[in-house]
Amino acid sequence: MKKKKRLMTMLHYLLVILVLVISLFPFYIMITTAFKTSSAAVAYPPQLIPKDVTLQHFKDVLNPEIFPFGRYFMNSFKIALTTACIAIVVGGLAAYSLARLVFPGKIIFKESTLIVYMFSGILLVVPLFKIMSSIGLTDSMWAVVTANLVSTLPAAIYMLSGYFETIPDSLEEAAMMDGLNRVQVIYKIVLPLSVPAISSAFIYVFMIAWNDFLFSFTFLSSQEKLTLSVGLKQLFGSMDYVWGRMMAAAFLTAVPVVITFSAVEKFISGGLTAGGEKG
Repeated sequence: MKKKKRLMTMLHYLLVILVLVISLFPFYIMITTAFKTSSAAVAYPPQLIPKDVTLQHFKDVLNPEIFPFGRYFMNSFKIALTTACIAIVVGGLAAYSLARLVFPGKIIFKESTLIVYMFSGILLVVPLFKIMSSIGLTDSMWAVVTANLVSTLPAAIYMLSGYFETIPDSLEEAAMMDGLNRVQVIYKIVLPLSVPAISSAFIYVFMIAWNDFLFSFTFLSSQEKLTLSVGLKQLFGSMDYVWGRMMAAAFLTAVPVVITFSAVEKFISGGLTAGGEKG
């Protein structure tokens, strides 16, 4: 019996290791290729461990004359940050209303928040493009922000409302008995207890908006307004593409998401039920 249990444990660990290797191998290739010389990047058989390390590809990517990485970076960052902030504010208020207030159609509205995910992004592009064209918002940051909100706001509402429901009503009732109004209760009681959920929703929306390609490619046409995802597509599609340069650009594109997640990871790791215990 013990041998069988030990064997199952070993198989479990081997399976986990195999999944990790398969999942992380493309990222390993991306990182190593970014540091390879141009000849080593296309060598056959490929070098899994670079023999000659170079930073030239990163210098090329950060050179505005070769690739306007800085401009594309700021465009993507402004769109992702704006989308995430609006989603948290609007989604938070809507989620709190669903969790605490009683109004006709509440259950139907709550259950239908995720109905947008029944449709692929390409189906949303056509009506959204028609709407943006009608109001003159094409080729603007706000067109991409609005489109991203359509695809991420329902999930933010769903995530936050589920957490707000775990906060005991007694905490808010006690605070209101002490003289606080509803707005003060939200600001002083609900928000501090909801940091893990808010952080999770923020990261989710930020990553979706940061990695967006479809909406940016559809609504943006001016070179100075393009995002990193569209810029990378142009870099990959150029006649004189360099594999190391493309991988360096892809690596730098992934850095902000990693940094953002690391910055709020301590709040997320607190667990979505930790808030109710602090009161």
